[in-house]
Amino acid sequence: MSLNIIFAGTPDFAAVHLQALLDSEHKVVAVYSQPDRPAGRGKKLLASPVKQLALEHDIPVYQPLSLRDEAAQQELAALNADVMVVVAYGLILPQAVLDTPRLGCVNVHASLLPRWRGAAPIQRAVEAGDAESGVAIMQMEAGLDTGPVLVEVRTPIGQRETGGSLHDKLAQLGGPALLKALGQLETGTAEPKIQDHEHANYAAKISKEEARIDWQRPAAELERLVRAFNPFPVCWTGYADSKGKPQRLRVYAAKHEQGCHTDMPGTILGADDEGILVACGREALRLTQLQLPGKKALPVAEILKGYRDLFAPGTQLGQTDE
Repeated sequence: MSLNIIFAGTPDFAAVHLQALLDSEHKVVAVYSQPDRPAGRGKKLLASPVKQLALEHDIPVYQPLSLRDEAAQQELAALNADVMVVVAYGLILPQAVLDTPRLGCVNVHASLLPRWRGAAPIQRAVEAGDAESGVAIMQMEAGLDTGPVLVEVRTPIGQRETGGSLHDKLAQLGGPALLKALGQLETGTAEPKIQDHEHANYAAKISKEEARIDWQRPAAELERLVRAFNPFPVCWTGYADSKGKPQRLRVYAAKHEQGCHTDMPGTILGADDEGILVACGREALRLTQLQLPGKKALPVAEILKGYRDLFAPGTQLGQTDE
């Protein structure tokens, strides 16, 4: 027996899970996604990845600004779905919506709950230096990511893991876990596991200002931050170009280098094809992949061929900001 499913989601991570449902025996009767947003230099309205996929499969798409409106709730109830699957949707589901489907609403969350609740669990796990992450399929309730967990899958976080690579890994793990949870709900064999709320952490939405490198911090912390914020929002530091104009240098990859130094944090200690070594509040950080304004992200060896003078030993980073 297949389930009639309402799917609610917006970004690429959600679209991977929608595809998993489309490839299954279940039927997606409708898709909910965030309203189209201006994107690119022309600021043209762009449909979300989930909406684009739904339209390719002739699935009705709904894009309400809120689900608190009674008319929107009645419209959803009229779909008569067995369950609603929510993956990075971006809107809060009021209790009236949570209670509407016969089997309730389930959420695919990119974290081992309750370790990271909230908007940015993938990046926060890398930033914190967690040894592992995973995907939790959760029965939704009114609280933020507080509901009982139906299915959980785990994966280690590698030493060179980035926010982007972990995102892709979890997206592939989530589909099979979701189908397993739906099978349990369908057959009545689900065994929801209550979360231990005392161990919960809040994965706050990432601001672009957080990506500015504070060279006073220990190098080990900054190395994790660089990995966590690749590919978005990408860490950056200020520097002066050949005319002394403040510019923004984006840092895509870096390595923590052990060892003592007495230089002011932000001072370039050396630069060669292996990277640009920068003093931190504790130890040093070797920058290995950078992006100059208006240029592509490149290995440092390539950048030094044309801009070696900008990164001479003794040069200060972070003192001039765009």
